[in-house]
Amino acid sequence: MSKFLQRVLLICFTGSLLVLAGWSSLQVYRYSSEAAEIKKDYSELNSITHGILSVNIWRDHLTNMVLNRIDEFEFTPEQEDTLVLQVENILTAGIDKGDSLMNLKQKTLKGKLRKFAVRTLVPEEKIRALVPMFAQTIVDEIQKPENKEALKFVIKSKLQEYSDLTHDNSEAAVQRLEALFNKYEVADLKGFNEKTSGELIKLEEQTYFHTYILLGVIMAFLLLWWLLRNQKPLHTPLFIVSVLVSLVALFSGITAPMIEIDARFQQVNFQLIGEHIVFNDQVIFFQSKSILQVIDILFAAGKVDSFLVGILILVFSIVFPVAKLISTQIYLAGNEKLRKNKILKFFAFKSGKWSMADVYVIAIFMAYIGFQGILDHQLSNVNRETESLVSISTNKTSLQPGFIIFIGFVLFSLVLSTILKKITALHNNKKLPQPL
Repeated sequence: MSKFLQRVLLICFTGSLLVLAGWSSLQVYRYSSEAAEIKKDYSELNSITHGILSVNIWRDHLTNMVLNRIDEFEFTPEQEDTLVLQVENILTAGIDKGDSLMNLKQKTLKGKLRKFAVRTLVPEEKIRALVPMFAQTIVDEIQKPENKEALKFVIKSKLQEYSDLTHDNSEAAVQRLEALFNKYEVADLKGFNEKTSGELIKLEEQTYFHTYILLGVIMAFLLLWWLLRNQKPLHTPLFIVSVLVSLVALFSGITAPMIEIDARFQQVNFQLIGEHIVFNDQVIFFQSKSILQVIDILFAAGKVDSFLVGILILVFSIVFPVAKLISTQIYLAGNEKLRKNKILKFFAFKSGKWSMADVYVIAIFMAYIGFQGILDHQLSNVNRETESLVSISTNKTSLQPGFIIFIGFVLFSLVLSTILKKITALHNNKKLPQPL
């Protein structure tokens, strides 16, 4: 097989792998972005501020509990006796009040005649003796079904009136929740959770599937380099396509989320006034960011120190790696004069020590370990399980596909630097600067 045909076949094969890598990278970006948006909305709707710390939620719970207690209310014999006694006291107090008014000295003839008529026609002692019977009759009337329902209606109406007066003043927050429900075409939180749970599983499966495809393409190129290590005519086109694949991996790594911090109450279940109150998946804190999103947040903070940190991350974790990859490609394909360019040689062989891509990977991993340990320790302190209270917290902090792909990019770019050193030495038969 001629060298020209070998190069054509290699370019066709590696080009198809490049297209596959580019397609997978776009799919990772698409699916991870959709999943991140749903998770963000999920964390907002299920936040403790709209759940266990919400005035409106507690108002509804307490109102329903009291209304249920009113519907179920029945007098016990002891309560009936107590109520009869209270009615007797009220009737006796009324008689005493009337008697005291009658004992007042009357100055007019009309007043004197009325006092005489009451004293003559209304026997006070007999009335006092009938007070227990009157009290029992009143209580019996109250306990008749129609009167009891009317009384319950009055109490419920007043309770509902007080309930309507109890609310938080976050009208904007309520409108935001309604907007999210409309966005997902659901009526309430339960419908939202049921609809998005399945979607999230599918999106995460697709994201990891295409992540593994991208990593598989990188592994395929490493295998090709091993198989073709002695085929000098094929090194240049293979290296050029390898650099393009590395750039694709970099794009995917910096746009997909790298770490997800998620702390929540999995379940809070307790009894209040004989009723079970349950809160599920109450999100305490949630963040999921890619490298580009972190840089954007730092730029938008409006502070000088944040802006400088954003510049450092942008330059040393993105600009330098990209410049290094492009420079190595130009260096390999360029002529002798172009290879002597100091800027080109700097980015191709010496910019590695200025790049923080590998350091950024370690920083993200250490942050993950740190958050994992801190959240596990802190959340374990709120776990409770008693007869009246069950509190189960959970830490769902995890590394995301962006982190895995970024690791693949860093390792692949380091391998390409070593390969560049060896193949240029083979082609030029002289010692080249040591790539870092």
